[in-house]
Order: sequence, then structure tokens, then C-alpha cells
Amino acid sequence: MALTGIQIFKLLPKTNCKECKYPTCLAFAMALASGKAELDACAYVTPESRAELSDASAPPIRQVTIGTGDYEVKIGGETVMFRHEKTFFNKPGFAVLVTDAMGDEDVDGRFHRLGEYQYERIGLTLRPELVALKYTGNKERFLALVRRACAEPYSIILMAYDHTVMQEALEIAKARKPLIYAATKDNYERFGILSKASGCPLAVKGEGMEETAVLAEKLTATGLKDLVLDTSTRTVGAGFQEQVGIRRAALMGKYKPLGFPTITFPCEMADTLMKETLIASCFVAKYAGIVVFSDFQGESIFPLLLQRLNIYTDPQRPMTTEQGIYAINNPDRTSPVLVTCNFSLTYFIVSGEIENSRVPGWLCVMDTEGLSVMTAWAAGKFVGDTVGVFLKKSGIAEKVDHRKVIIPGYAAAILGDLEEELPGWEVLVGPREAAHIPAYLKMWK
Repeated sequence: MALTGIQIFKLLPKTNCKECKYPTCLAFAMALASGKAELDACAYVTPESRAELSDASAPPIRQVTIGTGDYEVKIGGETVMFRHEKTFFNKPGFAVLVTDAMGDEDVDGRFHRLGEYQYERIGLTLRPELVALKYTGNKERFLALVRRACAEPYSIILMAYDHTVMQEALEIAKARKPLIYAATKDNYERFGILSKASGCPLAVKGEGMEETAVLAEKLTATGLKDLVLDTSTRTVGAGFQEQVGIRRAALMGKYKPLGFPTITFPCEMADTLMKETLIASCFVAKYAGIVVFSDFQGESIFPLLLQRLNIYTDPQRPMTTEQGIYAINNPDRTSPVLVTCNFSLTYFIVSGEIENSRVPGWLCVMDTEGLSVMTAWAAGKFVGDTVGVFLKKSGIAEKVDHRKVIIPGYAAAILGDLEEELPGWEVLVGPREAAHIPAYLKMWK
């Protein structure tokens, strides 16, 4: 039975050294209990405590990292079945399939679309991250694709069952930390050696959940930790059931052989891109770590990127923008000053409308704990006293010669209190809707 955070804390050295990246040993113990940290991060725990903590320190689902740099993908590490219980942490990676049987035009198109389909939304870049390179018999072509992928920033999945081909591919790509796909009952010993030697994560492919669990148990017994599971199921209904079953076994049954993220292949379950997209949406929701597509098109990948964003956004914590002063359109000392909340959607809408107005301006973003203007006002977090204190401490008075500030129309009620808090300042009430900001700023003098 897993230990509680307090029980774990009693077995830790209590030095509060911060070398584990947590501020205190108690915080580290709580992270261990929830599966967000590993005991190896503590350099001072005694061997006796380490043995007792081994079960509690292992996350129920192992977090696995694939790739390096900006396109690094972290999968697994989850602690709940449903996001409303707490949150989901690591969103599934999206991969496009490229094989050595494809012509140059098809290969070029997939690499191009992998880089082209990137979308900005509330300050985030939504994009697919991985390319899956599949060996079908043409070794020289396959290795050439590996070299090309290494010249691109994307994370890589190497797909081959021949260990000699995989070894050559790893010699080219191991610095990029690709996912090795896949260890089966026929090759798992050799592939386990390759994974351990290269330090790259390894996919385990069995025929069904039972065989996959057996293979995973054999590989972890050799010291391997970073595994990704594939049960070989290529039908929607059975695949969906197995994804739920694996998550349930790992989280609720504490069954370690299935305590790893998964990889799914909608590209092998459908004959059209539209069907593939619909199938992929099921696995984004429950509970794939990687989803492999035959190709990308804007109308297929964009809805899935939005779905992924919505599911893997913490439902208990609104998306926020950092508090501070934002210069828009190169403002000077005569430019208008506006103030708003730090709810990300509000910030990006307001800043976008100021930018569209082409009027240089200073946008002061106040920390309202991610609440919108109306909600923050109702909760007492965007009222005259607090806004006034924020503006005085922000340093905006040193950036402008005038003493005028524009507040949102929905917060007009704070005008009197804000004037009392900011003597010498003129408080102007702006429009209620952000769409009217450009016309309002045109009248600024």
C-alpha cells in the first residue's frame, strides 16, 4: 500500500537542502506521494529508508521523455483517471508517419506540414511534435530518413523490428533521444540492450495487455525504466477499452507492469484521414501518450490540437499572464495607459485590439489569480484599492508624463475608489467590449 506524504516525510533526512528542486523535505514527500517526483532526486536518504520508500517513490505511471530541445515530448506521469479529480499533466504527442517506401514528394510534404501547422492561441503555440520513421525493407532509404529527421527540430520515433537496422539508426540519432519501436517477444532482449546502451526510451509491443505486461516486466527486471506500451490492438472499440484498462490497472490496481504511457496508431485503424481524426480524438481523451497519424491536414490536426489543449489545461487553475507592464506598438511618454486583469484570454484579446488600433500604448496587467475583469471585481480582486496599489508599485508613473489611466468599462464602479487611491490621476472609463478599444483610442490626445 502506498505511503502518505507525512509517512514518507518521516523517512526523509529533513535537511531541506533543496537539491531535489523542492523547497522543503515535506514538499518533496508530498510530491513523492502523488507520483510527481522520484526518490533518486534525494541524495541523502538512507539505504533503509530507500528500501521502505521504493513503492511510494515510483509514480503510478512512469513519465517518459522523448526528444530534446523545443520539441521535447513528455508523456505519462499521470496520477488520476479523470481530470476533474485533479488535472492531467503531460499531453499526448502527435506524430506523422514517414516510411522508406514513400517517394520524395510524400516525404517532403509530411515534413513540411509538420512544421507548417503551428497555431498561436492565448500565448501558446499549438503544434504536432514528432515524426515516426518506419523501416519496411529499404535500409539505405530508412537511414537517409533518419539523417534528415536529425537535421530537423522534431522529436523522433524509430520504427524497426530488425535490431541491426535499429542499431545503425541509433548510431545516427541517439543524441536526439528517439523512441525505439518496438521490443516484441522475439527481440526484446536485444532491443533492451540497445535501449540501455543508448539511453533512449523503448516501446514494448505485445499481443494484448497480458503479453505486453509480461514483456514490460521482463524489461524492467533488467533495469530499464523508460518504456512505452503498445498492445497491438488496431480496432477502435478494443483499443479504447485497453487504454482505459491500462490506466485503471496502473492507478487503481497499482499494477507496475502496466504503469507506463502508451502509443496508439489511428493511421492503422482507418482508410481515410477523416476517420483517422475521429479515432484519434478518442485516444486523446482516453488515454494515449502518443498518437501516430498517416498525414496531417489543417482541418484534421487543428481540432485535435484544441481538444488536447482543453483536456490538458488544469481545470482548477485558469490560464494566466504574468503581472507587469506591456509595451504595445512602441509607446512613448505621451501614450495612453490601460489596466486589465491577468486572465490570459482577456490579456490576448485586449492586447490584440490595442495592437490593431495602431495606437502606441502601455497595458498594465494586474494579477487577479486568473479571473476575468467582471469576476475579479465581484470577488474583490479588481477594486479601486487594489488596482491603485498595483499601479503605484508597477512603475508606470516613471514611464509617462501624463497622469491618466483607462479602466475597463465593466469595472466602471471602481472609478471613485481608484481616484482616491491615486490622487492627481485622472481615471477614464474605457469601453465595455474589447472590440471597441481601437475606436476609443483613436480619440486619445
